[in-house]
Amino acid sequence: MLGIRNLLLHKLRSFLTMLGVVFGVGSVVAMLSVGEGASKEALSQIRKLGSTNIIVSAIKSTEEEQIATTHSHMSIYGLTYEDHQRISESFTNIKQTAPVKLMRKESRLRERSIELRVVGTTPQWFELVPRDIIAGRAILQSDQQKRAPVAVLTEFGARKILATESVIGQTIRIGGDEFEIIGIVKSESGQAGNIQIPDQEIDVYIPINVARQYFGDIFTKITSGTFEREQVELHQIIVQADETENVEAVAAGIERMLERFHKKKDYIVSVPLALLKQAEATKRTFNIVLGSIAGISLLVGGIGIMNIMLASVTERTREIGIRRAIGAKRRQIVFQFLIETVVLSTTGGIIGLGVGVLIPFLITIFSGMMTVITLSGVLLPLFISMTIGIIFGLYPAINAAKVDPIVALRHE
Repeated sequence: MLGIRNLLLHKLRSFLTMLGVVFGVGSVVAMLSVGEGASKEALSQIRKLGSTNIIVSAIKSTEEEQIATTHSHMSIYGLTYEDHQRISESFTNIKQTAPVKLMRKESRLRERSIELRVVGTTPQWFELVPRDIIAGRAILQSDQQKRAPVAVLTEFGARKILATESVIGQTIRIGGDEFEIIGIVKSESGQAGNIQIPDQEIDVYIPINVARQYFGDIFTKITSGTFEREQVELHQIIVQADETENVEAVAAGIERMLERFHKKKDYIVSVPLALLKQAEATKRTFNIVLGSIAGISLLVGGIGIMNIMLASVTERTREIGIRRAIGAKRRQIVFQFLIETVVLSTTGGIIGLGVGVLIPFLITIFSGMMTVITLSGVLLPLFISMTIGIIFGLYPAINAAKVDPIVALRHE
């Protein structure tokens, strides 16, 4: 109690001494929450791709890009239906696959129109890229077999083109053909690392054999009076491995198989699992770096406490001498000064926690950045601040206990 009473006698000095710990703990909590939020957002984007999925995408080779400016030239590149068949049949560790054909078409419902990205695929797409079904249903195997002209819209597309009208059962014109809307799904958009999320807000899903029958494999792009023709059978093949342990081996096998049948490098194999592992490793490194930088602030606060306590020992030399003269033992002197430093560091740590929680809250409000405050991100800085109080208070306390009572009583 004597140590606490002495702190209360010098309120301003005690408060200024705590500031170093307050800012140190606050910066640790804030930095860890910002780092955790950024990592969680990145990891959630990667998980949307599926930890057991492998995404094989068609890309235009460098050779095709160089000669694409020739008006009469037709670029032929990308994945083929045979590639999909070989991949499906050649690997025992593959659970299921979904071929994907992509094109942009103007879609119209009476006077309303919007350009949508048409995704020709199979029912397996909705299992490999799981999204909530808001209304109706997804494409079924029976739709595929009957070559039914049916379409599933995203929520964004439905709002744009259907407005306030009833959704299911409407007939929408895609390109020059009519399709019946059978469902609406919630979709995501964006990019995880260097992998584009398979779905977009402007998607409309139709059976792949219908897409091939209605739109074919040859696409014409008209830009600034010039046109470019491309022949692409499949733009993507999404492959699901049976276990996460087999994902990288299957991806390597697919890469080797495609090398055998493709003279040009007109494909890329992306593995979300590898990206997930890399992101988790980056997260750990990021937290260590941020924690270390913020920990320097705590160290500075601890040095400030030690400096003030050393000055306090000098000021109170006569008090120490009187206490020793009336029977106080050295450990009691040590304990008194140690209580003062622990109270300073702990109180500063608690105030710092409040500051550290407030900063991420303000960051989220004003910048929209995700921040996540974890229990370990709060308890660890508080524990460190208490430890710093003990470590940096020990030396001044021992110095106080070593003061000779006779010399101390003569001190002015």
